This record gives sequence, C-alpha cells and structure tokens, in this order.
Amino acid sequence: MTAALAMTNFHLIDLMPKCRGRLSADAPLAGVTWFRVGGNAEVMFRPADTEDLAEFLAALPDEVPVTVVGVASNLLIRDGGVPGVVIRLGRGFAGIETAGTRVTAGGAALDLHVATVARDAGIAGLEFLSGIPGTIGGALRMNGGAYGRETRDVLVAAQAVDRQGNLHTISNEAMGFTYRHCAVPEDFIFTGAVLEGGEDDPLAIARRMAEINDKRGDTQPVRSRTGGSTFKNPAGEKKAWQLIDEAGCRGLRVGDAQVSEKHCNFLLNLGSATAAELENLGEEVRRRVRETSGVELEWEIKRIGVAK
Repeated sequence: MTAALAMTNFHLIDLMPKCRGRLSADAPLAGVTWFRVGGNAEVMFRPADTEDLAEFLAALPDEVPVTVVGVASNLLIRDGGVPGVVIRLGRGFAGIETAGTRVTAGGAALDLHVATVARDAGIAGLEFLSGIPGTIGGALRMNGGAYGRETRDVLVAAQAVDRQGNLHTISNEAMGFTYRHCAVPEDFIFTGAVLEGGEDDPLAIARRMAEINDKRGDTQPVRSRTGGSTFKNPAGEKKAWQLIDEAGCRGLRVGDAQVSEKHCNFLLNLGSATAAELENLGEEVRRRVRETSGVELEWEIKRIGVAK
C-alpha cells in the first residue's frame, strides 16, 4: 500500500479516476507471469482502449506509481507485489491489420500472432517475431530480437501514451534503439506500432517460421516455467550462456529455482520457487561469472515490485 494511504482506512482503488476499463484491488499477478511467481498488484487497471488509458492517466494523481505488464514472459515480479497501479493492455490493444508490406499492430498483440498475420499476407521479414514469446509493446521497449533480427530492423513508427495522458507517435530514429533497449522515457506506454516488411510467398515465409520454431524447441526450455533469456549477451566473443556454463552454473539451484541444464541463460521454476529464490539464483550466477571471467552480466529479465 502506498505511504499516503498506510495511515488511513482507504484502499488506493477508492481514489482511482473514472474509467471504462476494469479496475481490481489486490489483483494476483503470479498467474499472468511465465515464472508463476510474485505478489499482488495494489490496483490493476485494464483500459478499454487508448482514449480510456489516456484519460485515466491524465486524471491519476502524480504521486501514484504506474507499472505496465504485458504477458510477463520476460518479467520477474517480486513476492511483495507491486505498489500503485499496474496497467495491463488487453483485447482493445491486440488488433493486427495489414496493408501492402506494412503491418499495424496493437501494443498487446502477441509477437507470434503478428508474425502469423504477416505470413498469411505474404509479408516477409517479420518471421523473427515468432521466436519472441511476448507482445509488440514489450518488443518496442526491449528492442526485442531473435535469430539475427531486431525490432529496430522493421519498425516504421510506434504509438505511446505518457504518464500525463498525452499521445505520441515516435519514429524509428527517435526510439533510440540499442541492444535490448530503447531510449523512450520509461513512463511511456506503447499502445501500437507500424512495421514494414517485404514481399514473399507465404509458404516460403512459413518454412522459415517453422525453422525458428524447431530451433527454439531444440535449444530452449520452452515448456518450462521460465522467463526467457535471463542476462543480456555482453560485448565480446562469448555469449552469456557460455560464461554461465564456464562458471559451473549449469543446473545450479537455490530452493526450487534452477539454472536450466538445456540452456543455462534460462532460469526455471521447478514448481514451488519464490521470486526471491529466482532473483537470488540470478545474483549468484552473476557473482560466479564475475569471479571466473571478470564479466559483469546485466539482467535482461525485468524485475519489478517489492521483496516480501
């Protein structure tokens, strides 16, 4: 609970602006994350559409913190939950349309669905999205990439709403993309994007997507409770998984949290792990890699909320 309400009998939800979307108090978050761990959102807001989101943010008191959660495929929510308002974009932000070689997708559209719609329309170049288990909003924020391509390679422009409820259209150049990062302010919520591909036969595109799917299944623990790639690949010849392996961390456990034996840049919840165990395991991996190689691994998984 936020500090201002701690001394009162009110819940933060009592102070929320009117909206057309859904508001929930003390909403469980563990079930929406791929790790299946984490505490509650003090308030969860699921806006109906962009206008609803903008009006809500414009009326929300400045002191109330706002956190955005997508499908939480690359997210660790700490056991104490997330104070303030957690915003989760839903059906009103999941539309996908094509025109020529362009795809317009909402921020909540799944990357895989965008790649599939592009395939069916004969739009090539977006196949890599089928290997990213997240949403377009997350791909924009993280410059999501896989199998040799990144979001910056296909983005024309992104749409976003800032903390004051103002709408923005942001060009590719203005996104400030770097490896697994964009320079857009953290309080911007991505609501959609226009992506550009090229022309190709849908069957040829489908074959390339099938190859990506096969590679993922062969090399990654895709059927486990995981959060995707844990650490960014550092500068240098060796990738994060190689440094982790050389540090003797393959299969390392803290409680029910484990470094995957199949791909050791993935952390697994073996069944009853806590967020604290997963985060502590990640920090132990970072410590061992630092000791053996001198490399400081940087978290790729986003960690939010408070410890319990």
